[in-house]
Amino acid sequence: MGKVYLLDCTLRDGGYVNDWQFGEETIKGFGKKIAQTGIELYEVGFIKGDSYDPDKSVFPDTASIANVICPKAENLRYVGMVDMSAPIPLDRIAPCDGSSVDGIRVIFKKDKIEQAYEYCRRIQELGYFISVNIVGTDLYTDKEFIEVIERFNQLHPFAVSIVDSFGVIKRKHFLRLVYLADNNLAEGIVLAYHAHNNLQQAFGNAEALVEMNLKRDIIIDACVFGMGRGAGNLNLELFAEYMNENYDTHYKIEPMLEIMDEYLNNIYKTKFWGYSLPLYLSASTGCHPNYAIYLAEKDSLTVKSFHELLRGIPQDEKAKFSKERAEKYYRQYQENYMDDRDAIERLAAELAGKRVLLLAPGRTLAEYKDTVLAECRREGTATIAVNFCADEFLPDYVFSSNMRRFHKMQGRTKAKCITTSNMKEALQTDYVVNFASFASRNAEIIDNSGLMLLKVLAAAGVKEVALAGMDGYSVQQEGDYFDRQLEYDFSKEAKMRNDLISEEMQNIGRAMKLHFLTPTQYCVQ
Repeated sequence: MGKVYLLDCTLRDGGYVNDWQFGEETIKGFGKKIAQTGIELYEVGFIKGDSYDPDKSVFPDTASIANVICPKAENLRYVGMVDMSAPIPLDRIAPCDGSSVDGIRVIFKKDKIEQAYEYCRRIQELGYFISVNIVGTDLYTDKEFIEVIERFNQLHPFAVSIVDSFGVIKRKHFLRLVYLADNNLAEGIVLAYHAHNNLQQAFGNAEALVEMNLKRDIIIDACVFGMGRGAGNLNLELFAEYMNENYDTHYKIEPMLEIMDEYLNNIYKTKFWGYSLPLYLSASTGCHPNYAIYLAEKDSLTVKSFHELLRGIPQDEKAKFSKERAEKYYRQYQENYMDDRDAIERLAAELAGKRVLLLAPGRTLAEYKDTVLAECRREGTATIAVNFCADEFLPDYVFSSNMRRFHKMQGRTKAKCITTSNMKEALQTDYVVNFASFASRNAEIIDNSGLMLLKVLAAAGVKEVALAGMDGYSVQQEGDYFDRQLEYDFSKEAKMRNDLISEEMQNIGRAMKLHFLTPTQYCVQ
């Protein structure tokens, strides 16, 4: 059996969680703790970008890395990573003199193989050992995988890595990739494995690789606390303990636990990573995990619709995430066209001559409850609640464009229900209006229910609307909603959302008079 090396990549791959903002003290302290564990390889961070920030584990050149790893531990090999999607100029990689990293890992997609080959060749000439990391290894055919291995055999890199970019490789497929790699890699090249945990395969695959007892050396990538984007990565502390128990290694677990306690636990409390339903769905449909993360932030899709949307993304687009692509497929899914002329005409007839009161679920509903109740009781008032039952206010209608919210209302309200056509699972509804006709053209607020209802009312000929509980978003993580069960965190983008919604309300206000009964952060004048 060859040697098994453990490589920590917390500050690099884990950095996706917090935009690599670990802080200078943590970055330096982390390296010192890792040196105490006895693991063999330590990835300090990405080598990318144009500027150096001592608080980030991202470095524009090899010289800046020396600032955080001095003095280097004797028994630890230090590496950085270059992404061929945006490689730094080679003149920023100084000849290896032992003061900075010892090796460089190069990640690349299928369309960058030749560029990666030349880049790796030049790095080798500078004196670094290299690791060739094949992004999305599972997306290669057997023939393509063998061909890329044979190409890089010519450089005889230190290591070649199977990279499960989307966390979808199950054991049977993984062992086949290992077999192909082991039988086609030149003798002496280390075989590495970089896992993601969307389907919780990381530990089992790593365990299976070790237990194959290959003659060649292997590297297992892992992160302390399993830190990583979405479902996270293989836990270093767990796999090190497995190695100690089964292979007579002597990794020290306590420094890893101290890293969790002193440096990572506070990040975990505010930037959760770990197994989740959206990440499972993205992995099971073969989609880039960022689709799941982006769509989950919408907080509008049920598991069924989430699954349908991901399955509907074209096969050749599933691995190519961009915010624009995600928004395009989200909009396409939501725009389930229907002819709503009859529904709008019926609403227009029912609301004709009435004063309309819109109740949004902002917390001011509780603060101004008596005032709002008095308005609800005014003769000739039609009250419409947005995305909640509003039982205390006895609304005449409830409106929803959000299936997750509407699920909680179905069967719980005696009010008439107005829903949008994207809500395919809505069972109890009286009026269905076409989503695309009333959705915002702005992706950030495409399905804001309050705005959609105002547009529906305008289409129904309503000339004046009183609004209560339409407070706007605050920078606090909690406290925006009348009912805490409705809470959703838009704190990071509060100002942006308030500005965009204000602009749309100003446009609506040109055709319909809007009057706020409760305080609001929206500016409609």
